[in-house]
Amino acid sequence: MPPRKDRKGLNEAGGFLPAESLLGADSVPAPIALKPTPEPKHHDGHRDRLRDRFAEVGAVALADYELLELVLFRSIPRRDVKPIAKALLQRFGSLEDVLNAPPQLLQEVEGMGRSSALDLRIIAALLQRSIRSGLRSREILASWSAVIDYCYAAMAHETREQFRVLFLDKKNTLIADEVQQTGTVDHTPVYPREVIRRALELSASALVLVHNHPSGDPAPSNADIEMTKVIVDTCRPLGIVVHDHLIIGRNGHTSFKSLRLM
Repeated sequence: MPPRKDRKGLNEAGGFLPAESLLGADSVPAPIALKPTPEPKHHDGHRDRLRDRFAEVGAVALADYELLELVLFRSIPRRDVKPIAKALLQRFGSLEDVLNAPPQLLQEVEGMGRSSALDLRIIAALLQRSIRSGLRSREILASWSAVIDYCYAAMAHETREQFRVLFLDKKNTLIADEVQQTGTVDHTPVYPREVIRRALELSASALVLVHNHPSGDPAPSNADIEMTKVIVDTCRPLGIVVHDHLIIGRNGHTSFKSLRLM
């Protein structure tokens, strides 16, 4: 029997018509182009290997720039951060100086942005807070090295002078840690009356005075010695003991008590 020519979907020769003839060209979906799987970048494998090394053996087997890389992985996800980590250490000199550098200076290093700079400063703040939290329930005079470590972490890299007071109770445990004044690169005003007023408000029985020298040299000036004497003499009639006055610099610290200046 000859093929029926009016049958839908068949051409005159009895074959099937193309889909465009039945549905219209616009109704036929375009073929889906499959995207090729991107080849893994070299630094992707490096990140995994570095994380595995840290997980297996900890920080002891990693160089300073590799620890920086681990932090920068999260801040800079799509770039090889090894050159950035090395550039940071070359610019600032040490891991400690990198973590304590001002964010605006960190951003001057190629590849560093606002988020990655803030992440480094957050780590520095966490370190300071963790050291201070360890002092809260401990007798300060029996944990003197921890006090020095905390003051150094908190103040050694400040670009302006700060005058800080550690307020202690009768057991010499920490009541409060407060920055009383912030000054310039080489001077900060100190008001003994304000120190005493705050000590009485907190019912403090003892104090440790601390200030920093941004120059890095912790040697006391004549003004430092005179100011300390005024505070000690003012506290004595009130039964408040000044245990020490520490000067913190990048190159070390000075203790007035050790120097017999009080």
